[in-house]
Amino acid sequence: MKNQDLPYRALGRTGAQVSIIGVGGYHLGEPEEATAIRIVRGALDRGINFLDNCWDYHDGRSELRMGKALRDGYRAKAFLMTKVDGRTKESAAKQIDESLKRLGTDHLDVLQLHEVIRMEDPDRFFSPGGAVEAFIEAQKAGKARFLGFTGHKDPHVHLYMLALAEQHGFHFDTVQLPLNVMDAHFRSFEKLVLPEAARQEVAVLGMKALGAGSVMESGTVTAMEALHYAMGLPGVAVTINGMDSMERLEQGIEAALTFQPWSAAQREAVLAKTKHVARHGHFEGYKTTPFFDGTAQNLEWLGGMGGLPAL
Repeated sequence: MKNQDLPYRALGRTGAQVSIIGVGGYHLGEPEEATAIRIVRGALDRGINFLDNCWDYHDGRSELRMGKALRDGYRAKAFLMTKVDGRTKESAAKQIDESLKRLGTDHLDVLQLHEVIRMEDPDRFFSPGGAVEAFIEAQKAGKARFLGFTGHKDPHVHLYMLALAEQHGFHFDTVQLPLNVMDAHFRSFEKLVLPEAARQEVAVLGMKALGAGSVMESGTVTAMEALHYAMGLPGVAVTINGMDSMERLEQGIEAALTFQPWSAAQREAVLAKTKHVARHGHFEGYKTTPFFDGTAQNLEWLGGMGGLPAL
């Protein structure tokens, strides 16, 4: 059962309800395995139901640990999402099956295409023999309830993905994107993508509320301010937060329990504090550097000819 004190929101038009804070999968690969399992089970016991993961996180270690945590009845408490990198039907299908095996489940609640960060990624996804075919087949086979995509580089790539989906008569259930107090000032997903997601009725999964730690390094806002800002953005169903310790889990739960919608004046006050330091993307390295681009450093993950189906 979900904790009645922990806020839940509708996941777009899917009919599902998700906790406003979610557990980020990447960070589960960093502490000891026993700690990672405690974090996942502790989150589920406290009412957090949204779990994020990815086929490539820590070479599969994050999924394996989450799979162990979901044993003994915990899978029934979870709204489980993972992502795959394959751009071809063949590579995506293989990764989907590998993720299901690691996670110890026969289905995902959400399956997403990972790191849509290049303008060619949407073309690869929707091309003949592209990953979209594996996604649709996975959904028809009951391996995935809902479908989406994620990326952290440029809002225009997200807009192109959404535009191509509309052209192909395909509806994404979810879209994941960085949303934080810095983003509003530089190459902003908040300003460009949120309105289009709302128009297409695509549920928004927010990530990097703390900017992979860089928001706190800026010294401009507190962690609670940063998390509450992200939670309060229009259309956001869940804010996915990295949790590598029980302390970070407690921080996320506190943010969810204390969240209240902000006034326009509160929002503007926080943005005024971050405007100067955010102008050039200095605290958003996932936008401005290749450091966070796992698929760029491992092109073989994309499958085929760097993700291009053979002609």
